[in-house]
Amino acid sequence: MKLVILAGGLGTRIAEESETKPKPMVEVGGRPLLWHIMKTYAHHGVSEFVICLGYKGYVIKEFFMNYQRHLSNLEINLKDGSTTVLESSAEDWKVTLIETGESTMTGGRLKRVAPYLGNETFCMTYGDGLSNIDITAELAFHRKHGKLATVAAVQPPGRFGVLAVEDDGTVSSFQEKPSDEIGWINGGFFVLEPKAIDYTAGDETSFEQEPLKTLARDGQLAAFEHHGFWQPCDTLRDKRELEKHWAEGRAPWRVW
Repeated sequence: MKLVILAGGLGTRIAEESETKPKPMVEVGGRPLLWHIMKTYAHHGVSEFVICLGYKGYVIKEFFMNYQRHLSNLEINLKDGSTTVLESSAEDWKVTLIETGESTMTGGRLKRVAPYLGNETFCMTYGDGLSNIDITAELAFHRKHGKLATVAAVQPPGRFGVLAVEDDGTVSSFQEKPSDEIGWINGGFFVLEPKAIDYTAGDETSFEQEPLKTLARDGQLAAFEHHGFWQPCDTLRDKRELEKHWAEGRAPWRVW
């Protein structure tokens, strides 16, 4: 099975990092977000990856072109420049890197990589979100309901405190907004049938707009409720929080 990773966006909300690299290459624990996502899927048996490149896509290409060498013991003949890999700890993955345009929307990126997906069920997710979602269980859920698309439904943690204010301005209570009051949102981690791609018109199509709305109207979209850890890396605050989890040895998304 293949995983499509949307990795071409600008990442404007974390510009401090994304000025020099695409957001999926922002590092947590010394490894890009992209790598963490791939490790999660590989843990569930998904080892073929189709990465949609866009903004500064060459950074991702260079990372994977040098990946094996960085994880290997090497013998280098300085006279003729030949290199022999003596031992490698690189993963047994197949990675396809496709240029999908800098300004192409998410649906358009999916449509551009369609020729590389074959005619089988595939996964798709964003290149900036980490989770301990049970991909194996989601795949089983998708196969059971028989619809064209499954989306992971998540309840993000409340970031803003809720005030109860009296008429005279007195704050009678303060609490962080509970996740169950926020409702379910699109958490990415899709499972899709090839026919779901037909719902995307072209480069200007955002997958989160007309395609998902139409799939829902047609009764072809199901939600896999994920109650565990889920966090996007949209801001420096998010990155620092993820780094803290990793440094303390309790990264919830590290299921491998």
